Amino acid sequence: MRTPFLKLTAICALLIAAGCQTTGTSTSGNAQQETPPPKNPAFATEMSKFDAQFPSAKASKYENESLAFNNAQKLDEKGNCHGKSMYPVTIVLVLDASGRVASSTTDVENGKAACFRAAYAGVQFPKPPMAGYRKPILLK
Repeated sequence: MRTPFLKLTAICALLIAAGCQTTGTSTSGNAQQETPPPKNPAFATEMSKFDAQFPSAKASKYENESLAFNNAQKLDEKGNCHGKSMYPVTIVLVLDASGRVASSTTDVENGKAACFRAAYAGVQFPKPPMAGYRKPILLK
């Protein structure tokens, strides 16, 4: 019973994060003609690793702390990535023991995803509860 609740809490945190993120519009002349970006097959593995971090009270608490940090720093606005595509991007950041972004994986492959990977590269988050912590963020 506790595991599904904690996973649901983590998913709710992601949805709240999505609502807090700024949104942009496509810079293409006719956004309705933009084709969906190709999926990244490596993304499912990273999300599975994120899910494996739960149930953990420390991980749940850290999700809230890191979300607040991300929104306070307006990290999603770095690089003007939102306007590169009308489609959202989900990024999974891998944080080292100090909280620095060591790597990232996006759910899709396009210019917007590449821009967000570059924008989050090397960012210093608060110290996570464990090294190799996976932090997903939905960016509209």
